[in-house]
Amino acid sequence: MKINKSLFFFFLVLLSMAKLKSQTVISKAYSLTLKTLLSHSVQEIDVQEAAKLKDVIFIDAREEQEYKVSHLKDAIWVGFDNQDLSKLNKIDKNQTLVVYCSVGFRSEKTIEKLNKMGYSAVYNLYGGIFEWKNQNQAVYRNHKETEEVHAYNKMWGFWLDKGIKVYD
Repeated sequence: MKINKSLFFFFLVLLSMAKLKSQTVISKAYSLTLKTLLSHSVQEIDVQEAAKLKDVIFIDAREEQEYKVSHLKDAIWVGFDNQDLSKLNKIDKNQTLVVYCSVGFRSEKTIEKLNKMGYSAVYNLYGGIFEWKNQNQAVYRNHKETEEVHAYNKMWGFWLDKGIKVYD
């Protein structure tokens, strides 16, 4: 019985480590905020793993004014408050999609909808565009790289450490 308990805890630790691996951000305080803010109801991917993906489509679940300031390269904007997921109708349901917003909350809610629609390889960019930029990844406006990122508001913009914060 002792061996079975040991094996059980060993596998439990392995599973925990596997889950934590895809949930990394640079700031420990930001990490704690995300752990409590998000429900973790969908698959998550960290910036480093997402940046390595080759055949991926990025989906922006922020509002249009946020998207216009900057977005990930070739991202498809679907919005959030007046979300238009029909823009994805021609995309194969098995295509790898990475959905993002500022920090991951709106993208998590969007992925829940996409999963119900039958999309199976959908990931939430853990930490959102803020963490993407914090880890020196490029953002674009009008197909040109920019340093500007819409910081949503002063409270949430606190988590954007790199780039130029833009507010409405």
